[in-house]
Amino acid sequence: MLLTITMTGTPETPGTDLGYLLVKHPDRVHRFDLPWGEATVLFPEATPQRCTAALLLEVDPQALAETRKDAAGQLNRYVNDRAYAASSLLVAAMNRAFRSAMRGSSKDRPELAETPVQLEIRVPVLRCKGGPAVAERLFAPLGWVVEASSIPLDEQLPEWGTSRYADIRLTGRVRLADALNHLYVLLPVLDDAKHYWVAPDEIEKLLRAGDGWLATHPERALITRRYLVHSRALTERALNQLATDEPDSVEPEKEEPDEKRKPLNAVRRAAVLAALADTGATKVLDLGCGPGALIGDLLRDRRFTQIVGADVSPAVLEIAARRIRLDRLPDRQKARIKLIQSALTYRDDRLRGYDAAVLMEVIEHVDEARLPALEDAVFAHAQPGAVVVTTPNVEYNVRYESLPEGSHRHGDHRFEWTRAQFAAWAGGVSARHGYRVEFRGVGDDDPEVGTPTQLALFTKEANR
Repeated sequence: MLLTITMTGTPETPGTDLGYLLVKHPDRVHRFDLPWGEATVLFPEATPQRCTAALLLEVDPQALAETRKDAAGQLNRYVNDRAYAASSLLVAAMNRAFRSAMRGSSKDRPELAETPVQLEIRVPVLRCKGGPAVAERLFAPLGWVVEASSIPLDEQLPEWGTSRYADIRLTGRVRLADALNHLYVLLPVLDDAKHYWVAPDEIEKLLRAGDGWLATHPERALITRRYLVHSRALTERALNQLATDEPDSVEPEKEEPDEKRKPLNAVRRAAVLAALADTGATKVLDLGCGPGALIGDLLRDRRFTQIVGADVSPAVLEIAARRIRLDRLPDRQKARIKLIQSALTYRDDRLRGYDAAVLMEVIEHVDEARLPALEDAVFAHAQPGAVVVTTPNVEYNVRYESLPEGSHRHGDHRFEWTRAQFAAWAGGVSARHGYRVEFRGVGDDDPEVGTPTQLALFTKEANR
């Protein structure tokens, strides 16, 4: 099995910087022992203009069979029509050889590790269930230009037709860590098989590698189902954890079919980060942090020196920790972040003394009768210098064709407010606790119903 990764250099960033990103010296051959074979990383070309890293995997079928949990003496470990799932073995080798690169960390080129670069990735032989069209459906929404062609059964006998295998080439300007995580998830999905028994912890691997792109992928159901080898129970659990506040498969009426737009949850996080930047905050609370999407964005922004994620659910905090790879972060990064269990309707001294707090899509999950308690805990007791609050604009719901009239966007929403209702609540909060409030729209601004998300930025008045 072979995978090649090619980086095209620029005057500012030579192609050989690929070695820094992969933490592999281009002048050396790097070998890794695996329980069922050997992986080798080498660089067939390494110039400032173009650098290619090749991952070559050699599998020992007998060693692979001995690692399986079949009962002793079963011949199917050795005699079958397909001894192993090549793609899942390949991504396991990737995880062994490129572990630091998949985390997005580079000691020598930290800025480059966070920057999209021009890449070309090729897997010359890969089982592709559904043919090249499936490869297009999976990779194109992630910004890749996909060239995939079926491999003939016999080039000398074209009448025999094509095999189940394809030659796949991807090109695009993508952050290397994102590219590797795309491959980690999607190569086994294309194969639609794995060489090992899939347990519930496979959901964690999927969510970790799919962070930032899987939840909004148009084929997330197909990806999840295949990645979890069609286990209905595991698939439902994973899809539930991927669920966002937006209705599934909903598009605004005015959207053109070929228009590429950012998902609303990504636009919302960007708006929150912009609001925080306007306050000059460096110590930030993410209240009701959920699975940690915003925490990941905060962690990537160096201006935020202290980040606290708070949520009432320990299980959700565990997901957030996995999502940001907390256990693998360098010590300096890990020192910037803390995850704590806290109920936002009760006063918590640990939340005092911060520059800013974020309540992103949180208040609508609280019973309206409990909002005064949340107000007291955040604005009266914690008293951050600024508070950013986002919530759905219920007036915009008419633009979601698949959302039944009168329904909320999410099953756990206790209410959804109009712009006037949100303004009245925010105005009362600011007056009671000595804050100024500014309102911003998030998402496309419809002249009749406004934006899908409404944002309020509270800033503490100097004399209060």
